[in-house]
Amino acid sequence: MSSDFWIAPSVLAADLARLGEEVQAVVDAGADLVHFDVMDNHYVPNLTFGPSVCNSLIQYGIKLPIDVHLMVSPVDDLIRAFADAGAQYISFHPEASDHVHRSIKLIQDLGCRPGLVLNPATPVQCLDWVIDELDMILLMSVNPGFGGQSFIPATLPKISAVRDRINKSGKTIRLEVDGGISAENIADIATAGADTFVAGSAIFGVEDYSDVINHMRLALKKCG
Repeated sequence: MSSDFWIAPSVLAADLARLGEEVQAVVDAGADLVHFDVMDNHYVPNLTFGPSVCNSLIQYGIKLPIDVHLMVSPVDDLIRAFADAGAQYISFHPEASDHVHRSIKLIQDLGCRPGLVLNPATPVQCLDWVIDELDMILLMSVNPGFGGQSFIPATLPKISAVRDRINKSGKTIRLEVDGGISAENIADIATAGADTFVAGSAIFGVEDYSDVINHMRLALKKCG
């Protein structure tokens, strides 16, 4: 990892015909995580990747941790499948699990780092009963299901509220934000308390991946 701030390109925006090559390109450009959006056309209105694609990236030679975001319901079977496929971080939505604590413990038991994902309208209070078990909290700054959406400004005070909960917990928990992040707004998101930034089209939608990641890091330097 290159700094306290992590940049996680979302492969949802990559050229899927050249996925291994595309992911290696963002790794070479200075990414810290590979963000892997899993959608089931049930919990969200889209259908994306399964565990075999995740494992194929590892077999291709991708060495960075793979950060799996499960937008699926139910979650437990796919938690097992993605752990077997080689994911290091696995995050899920509390609305998609009948027993949130049990799903978190399953991720831990399989040797992965658990995360909980809050949609824009999901209250932060749902963290209070499980925060001590988490390694990642992911705040959606768009409604999940599609890439290329605009950042929802109301996410900023929510980031601050979650950062306050993390600080009070005394635990080292990554605070990740996903949706509409760019070099233009990443500093504001970091100032609110985020330390991990998912970016899809903002990275894969430009010709020079190194250039946009470097611009993001320059913006983050202003945040200390």
